Amino acid sequence: MHVVIMGCGRVGSTLARSLEERDHTVSVIDSNADSFRRLGPGFGGRKVMGVGFDREVLTEAGIDRADAFAAVSSGDNSNIIAARVARETFGIQRVVARIYDPGRAEVYQRLGITTVATVKWTADQVLRRLLPVGAEPDFRDPSGTIRLDAIMVNERWTGHRTVQFQEQSGSRIAWIDRLGEGILPTRESVMQEGDLLHLVMREENAQHVFDVFEQGPEAD
Repeated sequence: MHVVIMGCGRVGSTLARSLEERDHTVSVIDSNADSFRRLGPGFGGRKVMGVGFDREVLTEAGIDRADAFAAVSSGDNSNIIAARVARETFGIQRVVARIYDPGRAEVYQRLGITTVATVKWTADQVLRRLLPVGAEPDFRDPSGTIRLDAIMVNERWTGHRTVQFQEQSGSRIAWIDRLGEGILPTRESVMQEGDLLHLVMREENAQHVFDVFEQGPEAD
């Protein structure tokens, strides 16, 4: 893929390097030349001075052959304008805009522009870590039938097989975060201290899953 990024702040520079590490080509647009220092000396993509909603600047960044566009500058208005130009003028289908105002983000989401509301996302992440287990899911499908919850394994389940928890709770462990690595559980997998379980379950079964989690495994 070729990706054009508007904004070379912490988000834009991290995104650019991550894409390049995955063998995609990247062009980064910013109006401040000093911002490009965040990319580091090893960055092999294109650096374009200017504003990301200027057609000539976008053309210089290779928008004509781009597969995706990300507007992640510090300004909501600039991000939305650039995202709309990329989508409506150049026909880019994968367009994401970073928005600080969650109310505005919802409006532009309805216009077909994928938005990431920074403040709301951060607040949601903090909220999930403050509330009791199961109070707020990480994800709920549009029908409200299926939910995904991230739960840190407790001492009651440490040392027990994942399949035992799944059979007893009726949930599925989609994956486990262990020491910074994602692990797909097998029938022989055993839960360890510090594991973060990503549980998929039906909404109506959620309370039973959390009860099983808190109560621990049934006695043999």
